[in-house]
Amino acid sequence: MVNIAFLGTGGGRFCMTTQSRWTGGIRLYTDGFHAHLDPGPGALVRSVQAKLSPRRVRLVLITHAHPDHYTDAEVMIEAMTRGATKKRGTLIAPRGVLQGNEVCEAAISRYHQSLPAKVVQAEPGSSINVENVVTVTATKALHSDPDTIGYKLKFDYGEIGYTSDTQYFEGLGRQYEGVRVLILCTLRPRGAPWKYHMSTDDAIKIVQEAKPELAILTHFGGKMLAASPFKEARIVELETGVKAVASTDGMLLKLGEEIELSKLK
Repeated sequence: MVNIAFLGTGGGRFCMTTQSRWTGGIRLYTDGFHAHLDPGPGALVRSVQAKLSPRRVRLVLITHAHPDHYTDAEVMIEAMTRGATKKRGTLIAPRGVLQGNEVCEAAISRYHQSLPAKVVQAEPGSSINVENVVTVTATKALHSDPDTIGYKLKFDYGEIGYTSDTQYFEGLGRQYEGVRVLILCTLRPRGAPWKYHMSTDDAIKIVQEAKPELAILTHFGGKMLAASPFKEARIVELETGVKAVASTDGMLLKLGEEIELSKLK
């Protein structure tokens, strides 16, 4: 069974700076293997509160060099490497995070990049198997950081897709065909598009293309919270025929033969 713990369901500048929704990213764990996806502000604190020790992390994944997706990454790397005393774990991130680009500075210092046993610079289409537990494949995204990527994470019980921040483009959803769970960073509600980001209207198109078993909306901005993510998820479900859920802080998804939703203790 794969556990997916939502340690942050907020996104964008206003949720991040007000913490109206947490921004600690997503912890995935199974059989003693822990991965942390997009450890934004609060990843460390929310992990400790949930009794998900940061020292158990063996894989840190980052999608792009914006603070709501990476600010606690160096702390998680230090925890993963036992305070820089053990060369262990894997860091996967795109070029902009590791080297910087024409828009963003590098988000992880050279020192912290030297700590894990392996650092992988991911680009759309690239894949790597990590410790024979999960195969990570990078997917294309279109965001203001030009190196932004999404991920597909293939475990024994199926594949999980994560779009990261992206605006819609032709073929976006088809990248995630076959995933059991698709997590969509849906910053805005219907009728409120924002360049380089996803609205509920976009999420509907992506879900229709991907046809996952379950769609999860997350990474909500202020306008989405005002419109009610639960109502927006209901619209996605009605329009696509795919079960859709609006994530909540502390939500726990268990992916086994069945998919179960509960709350972290």
